[in-house]
Amino acid sequence: MGAGDIRPASPDDVGDCARIIATWAAQTDWMPEELPEETLADLIREAFPNRDIWVAGNPVDCYMSVDPVEHKVGALYCLRTGQGVGKKLLDKAKEGRDHLWLTTHVPNVRAQQFYKREGFVEAGTEPPVPPETVPVIRMEWHA
Repeated sequence: MGAGDIRPASPDDVGDCARIIATWAAQTDWMPEELPEETLADLIREAFPNRDIWVAGNPVDCYMSVDPVEHKVGALYCLRTGQGVGKKLLDKAKEGRDHLWLTTHVPNVRAQQFYKREGFVEAGTEPPVPPETVPVIRMEWHA
């Protein structure tokens, strides 16, 4: 698999997905301390059967999780940016759907700009879902 290729995740990728979130949180100065990596892995493992999950990179350094019932992008994390991988992942999420929604942290202006470029529009703010403490913006995409 090349660096930009995406593929469906397998249960063996759960640890990498948790590592990606933990690394992103540690590198993000406005993000309070995230859950421990082991707890993140447990949460991802628990949700795995009910999500469409894709990964990219070798080793895996980008991942996205979509709730196919709610049409919610629950996670999109890339440790390398500016290479089009996030766009490829979002394009995969859009396949066969006429709408998607997600939340992004209010201070995460770069993510908001990226989602706007990809056709998402702001649809309001929401309080953080514990254990998170950072408020979020709801963004929606419609085909």
